[in-house]
Amino acid sequence: MTTKPPLVLASSSPWRRDLLARLGLPFECASPDIDETPTPGESAPALVERLARGKAEALRDRYPDHLIIGSDQVATLDGAILGKPGSHEKACQQLALCSGRTVTFHTGLALHDSATGTTDAMKESLRVHFRSLSGDTIERYLRIEQPYQCAGSFRMEGLGIVLFSHLEGRDPNTLIGLPLIALVDMLQRRGVDILGSAGAT
Repeated sequence: MTTKPPLVLASSSPWRRDLLARLGLPFECASPDIDETPTPGESAPALVERLARGKAEALRDRYPDHLIIGSDQVATLDGAILGKPGSHEKACQQLALCSGRTVTFHTGLALHDSATGTTDAMKESLRVHFRSLSGDTIERYLRIEQPYQCAGSFRMEGLGIVLFSHLEGRDPNTLIGLPLIALVDMLQRRGVDILGSAGAT
């Protein structure tokens, strides 16, 4: 069966796709094409909410009768955005900076109803408290997972969890890039019966 209206995930991320699949709802994925450059003076929370909204709304012409989910995420340390390291050396530097400290992940979430032209958008934050990491621990972790395209230089859905002492926030899925608790709220407000649709054929 299909949900009415059908769902689209505006992302090519396999991690977000796997998270959304947990709800058991049919959906398709499509990559939005937007400029993700921050505006001068834009805060991290404002940036992720704007980009999430932009990603969802970028697909409205292609999917005119759908609910389109957009999401974006940045990590910050002492207010400065941590980018994707891109190399082993930069990942080592990034994790050394994070050692024994707290990194905040800001995730924006948007749900665009292309039939009505309306969008719900919000942002959610989760604080990651890192253990004190030795150089050897950092080196061994990076050699195993090579998370060089991941903000913060780790994969929460993999061995990255061994780097943390604890998390602070209402939804650990936020760290992977799609806050499911908030998304369920948004979908239910739009009349999507998740338990009535999940697993149905």
